Amino acid sequence: MKLAASVFSITSLAFCLLIAPSAQAELYKSIGPNGQITYSDSPPPSGKIVEKISLITKSDADASGFPYELAQTTKNNPVTLYTSAKCLPCDDGRNLLISRGIPFSEKTISTNEDLARLKAISGENQLPLLRIGRSNENGYEASVWNKALSTAGYPASNQLPPSYRNGQAAAAAPVAATTKGSPATGSPSKNKANTVSGQQLPATGNAPPGFQF
Repeated sequence: MKLAASVFSITSLAFCLLIAPSAQAELYKSIGPNGQITYSDSPPPSGKIVEKISLITKSDADASGFPYELAQTTKNNPVTLYTSAKCLPCDDGRNLLISRGIPFSEKTISTNEDLARLKAISGENQLPLLRIGRSNENGYEASVWNKALSTAGYPASNQLPPSYRNGQAAAAAPVAATTKGSPATGSPSKNKANTVSGQQLPATGNAPPGFQF
């Protein structure tokens, strides 16, 4: 049985694209004249592009010292794990990758922008998300993850150097510096997506209102 944590949108995510990751290579993050942030797979006709996002992320792993086949697999099919706080399936997925010796990057989902990035990449609101090259596995199921990793070319047992450590987890969408005078976004008083059936959702752990596990 696949374990997953569902994540509900916290803002009016009109910019969320249910993109098939196998067909897209990058996104454009832009700010329109009204200050609204938009994600798109093509440059906007108007508005300021503030970031160009590659959906094919390289692992934070330094492949130096890896066995040749592992180094090549890491280069061709980098692994990224998307997680959130207080998410037991996320912990299980992370432990599987560590025990099998998979070099991976970890991206955390805790803000509106993180959630938008997750939706744009996977088209789903489930955590954990395992991304291997261009392929996604939503929700945790050990047998499914192991099969996907083997198909991508990863060894069945740990071949990492004893001194290897994965890098620190980072936000899926790093927060950019706020421009002075720019209108604030995600204000609870103006955010109708913070509610379900008219009721405010409670926060869970470090997650803002709107998350459900």
